[in-house]
Amino acid sequence: MSLKERLSEDLKEAMRTKDAVRLRTIRSLRAALLEKEIEERTGGEATLTEEQELAVLQKQAKQRRDAIEQYEQAGREDLAAKEREELAVIETYLPEQLGEAEIRTVLQQVIAETGATSVRDLGRVMGTAMARLRGRADGRQVQALARALLSEPAS
Repeated sequence: MSLKERLSEDLKEAMRTKDAVRLRTIRSLRAALLEKEIEERTGGEATLTEEQELAVLQKQAKQRRDAIEQYEQAGREDLAAKEREELAVIETYLPEQLGEAEIRTVLQQVIAETGATSVRDLGRVMGTAMARLRGRADGRQVQALARALLSEPAS
């Protein structure tokens, strides 16, 4: 079942159960996917690849995380809570996120393969690492771990 079909089915279910948060979030996701589809269109129809759909979902999740952070800084816990609810719904459509240990293992492999020795090589490491971890790890977390690993003295 494609993501669009899954969203349509889940939208109907949210309407039946009167789940306002899920309904609002799914509508938002469908609009974002449609917007991306229109953007990709060249002389007719365009269908998004799974990678493009995943990128749209990740972007939506990142927007929610950023909004949560900003609302918390502004002391608007009510709005932060609303964004957290939406983020939880979006995360049900994303691949399972890797833990810190798994990310660290991938980063150690990438560092060994690229021959990175210091924080100056962070860009090279991040490019390869994010290609492997796309959709399964938050970029900020990957960067922080990569920076820490590259800062450690070689043993």
